[in-house]
Amino acid sequence: MTQPFKEWKVLPHGKLTKLDDNILTVTGEIHMPLTDLPRRMTVVVLHDARLVIFNGIALDEKEMRALEAIGEPSFLIVPNDHHRLDARIYKQRYPNIKVVAPEGSREKIEAIVPVDTTAPDFGDINVRFITVPGTKEHEAALLVRGKHGSTLILNDIVGNMHDVSGFGGWFLKRAGFAGDKPQIPRVAKIGMIDDKAALRTQLLQWANDASLARILVSHGDPIEERPTDTLRELASALV
Repeated sequence: MTQPFKEWKVLPHGKLTKLDDNILTVTGEIHMPLTDLPRRMTVVVLHDARLVIFNGIALDEKEMRALEAIGEPSFLIVPNDHHRLDARIYKQRYPNIKVVAPEGSREKIEAIVPVDTTAPDFGDINVRFITVPGTKEHEAALLVRGKHGSTLILNDIVGNMHDVSGFGGWFLKRAGFAGDKPQIPRVAKIGMIDDKAALRTQLLQWANDASLARILVSHGDPIEERPTDTLRELASALV
């Protein structure tokens, strides 16, 4: 696995894209031994213009200035201990940013950067931090209310990669991050999920949110068509 960066390092990425009045996202790529892995950063704008950065990715200066023009980066969520790559350099760039992590991942993340809290108070009733049940407290999520519905921001418990090919594509399919439809990756089932019933209950709870407009995942495309049905299908796969 790539070692966490010690200085600002920009890997290939796209442009920040606005999904709702209070949500932006950007995707990039990281070169792994077997493939180039797509990865996603999501930015949530709080009511006072402070920013919550979920799965931070170092962007080029033009995009970082565009981000800073929107608001002050105030919270950095490291969603599990496999997503530490840019954590240290974000803290270096923004010394006052509060680093947030799920409790189960705290020890390994703190080997890279100090964690300020595992239960953040964003001061905004529309943004909720969740330590995902059934994941050994290793996985974080966000539920964000917006003018055009709710957005569920997940990390590694759902993969939704398409259009993969070659040996790298085969590997991603075998790992469960890529396929014809969203799925819970095999690597998550083996290495992270310790209570399928608890995770299933959480997925069904999210599926009951009639306002849910989209699901964002760290590895793959947004799920915007029938997101609640997708959650029910994922829950069924855990039986």
